[in-house]
Amino acid sequence: MGLLRACLISFTAMILAACAPRVAPPGPGPTTPRLTDTSFVTADGLELAVRRWAPPENPKAVVLAVHGFNDYSKAFDTVPGAPGVGPFLAARGVAVYAYDQRGFGASPHPGLWPGRDVMTRDFKDFAKVLKAQHPGLPLYGLGESMGGAVVMAALAGSGVPPVDGAILAAPAVWARTTMPMVYRMALWLGAHVIPGWKPTGQSLGRMASDNLDMLRDNGRDPLFIKKTRVDAVYGLSALMDEALDASTQIKVPVLYLYGRNDQIIPKKPTKQALAALTETDAVVRPAYYENGWHMIMRDKQSPVVLGDMAAFLDNKNAPLPSGADVDALKRLEAAKGACPPC
Repeated sequence: MGLLRACLISFTAMILAACAPRVAPPGPGPTTPRLTDTSFVTADGLELAVRRWAPPENPKAVVLAVHGFNDYSKAFDTVPGAPGVGPFLAARGVAVYAYDQRGFGASPHPGLWPGRDVMTRDFKDFAKVLKAQHPGLPLYGLGESMGGAVVMAALAGSGVPPVDGAILAAPAVWARTTMPMVYRMALWLGAHVIPGWKPTGQSLGRMASDNLDMLRDNGRDPLFIKKTRVDAVYGLSALMDEALDASTQIKVPVLYLYGRNDQIIPKKPTKQALAALTETDAVVRPAYYENGWHMIMRDKQSPVVLGDMAAFLDNKNAPLPSGADVDALKRLEAAKGACPPC
């Protein structure tokens, strides 16, 4: 019996090892991170596609924007039904840069999870390049969903990037400690047994935004990933673990955007992240939007949200024009989840 058990354990280990989660390969070799006309060259030599929006005159601030899961830098451009973060802020004197993270959009290895360490390193390196390129100007990190998790993780621990503040738009803080056990088990099994499986998620019936024109446009966009490898979702869950943990360590001013109708990132971990953030020494301004969804910067009411972002960049201590920051934590605490187990 002992021999049989040992053989079964060894066989299971071999199967799991053969089906380990796949991570995108690194770049061709070490180099100095730099910005070109079309790309950001990473420390390991990969070229990440870049979009930029420049104000008509000299900028008063700079924003480095990081997109969400399966998305890419187009998320910050003008889209159907929404003016777009980049054009909106550029018209108000803010230079905006956005890049396709490795594994997404037009950057290398689309569909493969790149690993949270290199994702945060890319953000840190890009921030250093922009700080050197725009000396004397305040630099802000902007992260949507998964991009928010990248920004949060980068702002914790050692080697913090030289940013003067952050805007977190429905950041992905749904850490595994806040997930039901069955979710955690399914993620682990999927990533280690069938890592290349690509469920669409359509059966979940969740909406990311009320801007249906924008969602349809994403559905037609070949660079927007529709079918996701399960090991990429597993990698995202590890990043969300790190982001939630980071909320106790962030020291820069933060504007935290969240919508009542968010069906993607549950309210429970959002409350937990905000509670931790508000206990630090940083200036934290929660903004809770009654008509907001997950893609809060591209919803039908996005001009309201973008106006608040512009106001925060002008004065981190002033009330937001929309009033979304008034009793935001109380209103979030009182809200019921839009979807189980939110």
